[in-house]
Amino acid sequence: MLHVLYLVHDLSDPAVRRRVDMLQAGGAKVTLAGFRRADKATAGLEALSPIDLGQTHDGKFAQRLTAVGKAALGLGARLCGVRRPDVIIGRNLEMLALARRARSMFGGDMPVVYECLDIHRLLLGNGGVSRVMRAAERMLGGKASLLMTSSPAFVRDYFERFSQIDAPVALLQNKVLELHRRPAPAGNGAAPLPAAGEPWVIGWFGALRCRKSLELLGAFTQQAEGRFKVVLRGRPAYTEFADFDGFVAAEPHMRFEGAYRNPEDLAAIYGQVHFAWAIDFFEEGLNSSWLLPNRLYEGCLHGAVPIAMADTETGRFLAERHMGLRLEAASVEALTTLLGTIDAESFAAMRDRIAAEDRGTWVCDRRDCLALVERLKGLTARVEPAAMLQTA
Repeated sequence: MLHVLYLVHDLSDPAVRRRVDMLQAGGAKVTLAGFRRADKATAGLEALSPIDLGQTHDGKFAQRLTAVGKAALGLGARLCGVRRPDVIIGRNLEMLALARRARSMFGGDMPVVYECLDIHRLLLGNGGVSRVMRAAERMLGGKASLLMTSSPAFVRDYFERFSQIDAPVALLQNKVLELHRRPAPAGNGAAPLPAAGEPWVIGWFGALRCRKSLELLGAFTQQAEGRFKVVLRGRPAYTEFADFDGFVAAEPHMRFEGAYRNPEDLAAIYGQVHFAWAIDFFEEGLNSSWLLPNRLYEGCLHGAVPIAMADTETGRFLAERHMGLRLEAASVEALTTLLGTIDAESFAAMRDRIAAEDRGTWVCDRRDCLALVERLKGLTARVEPAAMLQTA
């Protein structure tokens, strides 16, 4: 059985659970270690008894660097007793540094995989800090055996453009992990069309970190005078908002309904909305323009029509498939033009186009999990005898 040491930047990130589930479903044994941004790991990871490397904080880059340095110094003690892995995966740049450190401790000859699902803005500037960061990434990733990423734009517009990582690429899109397909609810679980006088509902779910989206949706729903409302669910990045809770409370057509379980609650929450907000201006023109977000796949799988910016990778993804709605400008006027003529007939046609798409566009199943683990097995040139990491 392939043994994977998985080093992650945030044990409380639901996406970490999804990757762990994929690896386990593919037949791998996973040892999980990482930092946490919350008090505990996300639900579903308890059985792994994750190795806690300490706490880090959103938006505190210097603190994160300090935490990584401390973790590197104490990594031998933390991994003492862990069986030698066959593959080490480092999720994000700081964890790639720890993956290289762990590799040397275990003997220095097992493959290291760099999993990069976001390109931090500090990597993208022209100043000295950005150049140093990119140089560090090139150095740390110089001997990576595989680059795992979630959007072709990350490869095209960053890794190839800056000549960062010379390694084979595994494209693992942010699809919904479906290991045990459940029978679809009546009506396929999609939200019913609004009755006369009821609003169309836009759902914005997941990592809520975009102040510009919040303000745009607030202004739009006020101008629409009740014809549209917005439901928010997930984890707000409070450091990015002056007063997230106060803003939402003051908006008459907007409400925040808290966190949800992924994937357990997806059908229920998307079954209450007509549109999925697949827009993020958090790092506008950079990472936000390149990513293919979870909510794109989640919404389409459950019958919610996605709304994306036309000039982003998400917009191009939808244009290629002739589906969804593409916003030309980030303004109330443009959003009103895009949605102002929506009626039952036009909405049904958009939903039908999404339903006609192959389910594999939105879903990752057990076959994909097996393929991932086989890809990782292929990186191992030889199998070493099992051994525990010993510390002095």
